[in-house]
Amino acid sequence: MKTNNMQGKIKNSLTLLLLMVTVALSAQTTNNKMVSSSILTSILEKNRHYYHDGKVADYIPELGKMDAKALALSVIDKEGNITNVGDVNTKFTMQSISKIITLMLAVIERGEKSVFEKMGYYGTDKPFNHFANLETMGKPLNPMMNAGAILTTSLITGSGDIPFQKTLELVRYITNNPSIDYNKSVYQSEKETGHRNRGMFYLLKNVGLIAGDEEQLDNYFRQCAIELTTQDLAKIGYFFAHQCVRYDGDRNYENADLSKLILSQMLIAGMYEFSGEYARTVGMPSKSGVGGGITVSMPDGMGIGVFSPALDTHGNSSAGYRIILDLVKEYNLGVF
Repeated sequence: MKTNNMQGKIKNSLTLLLLMVTVALSAQTTNNKMVSSSILTSILEKNRHYYHDGKVADYIPELGKMDAKALALSVIDKEGNITNVGDVNTKFTMQSISKIITLMLAVIERGEKSVFEKMGYYGTDKPFNHFANLETMGKPLNPMMNAGAILTTSLITGSGDIPFQKTLELVRYITNNPSIDYNKSVYQSEKETGHRNRGMFYLLKNVGLIAGDEEQLDNYFRQCAIELTTQDLAKIGYFFAHQCVRYDGDRNYENADLSKLILSQMLIAGMYEFSGEYARTVGMPSKSGVGGGITVSMPDGMGIGVFSPALDTHGNSSAGYRIILDLVKEYNLGVF
């Protein structure tokens, strides 16, 4: 009798386990719907007109020369397959997307505790270039706003432009693209007009968070001027979505904790004061830049890169956001 009961329990357990596996596989199939260029092209064209709702970032003169109509989308699926549509050969500068790279470097070299003793983990309702609480609490709210990013760059070890060279080499590694470099005209334009960033630098220096001179600020301007494509952005999104493992399987920087830190900052502050609404509508860690790019990480899934230089009032790509919204619906994406 006991044997029969035991067999019945085992049978029920196996049935339940089989059901759980079936449900899991079903969910996996839904989330791994095949990416095709025809679907991506359809999404791209559907949202092309939204560039009319934005404006190119002409407060940096060189960025003001960008073609507002340019539009590109790249997706890397979970297996590392790349699909590109639109103006995928058009290069643009990383701008604030570079902040997740320098944060990674600073944490590797200094440790998370040391870095975040000098800044917060907080989100914000203020624009990316706001002085926020520098004059009250004396430290930046997070490493995704300009003040925090300027401080983060200063924490990377090395004199002169060595911190920038480290940043550039890490971008080249993640994208597996050694040809990536920075746009010297954009760098010069940012340096000549970046007085607000210069003010942040000296406030940070005034409270003792930065000890060096403006050479460190120059490294920040250079990293913002690193030039790439949406395919490179998709590779960056994939890298952080997969615990710092590259799209081709290279595990040289594999680090689950570091990936979690970067993704959490992208989710709460990567789209600036729009991050809360973005988390509700898109629900994926993302980082935008005023060059018109957005990199998106679906944890353990896709890496996405979008480019359209016309920005909304938050400094995020207007058409890019709409494209990402449709990708979320089409491929059942989101962490929630």
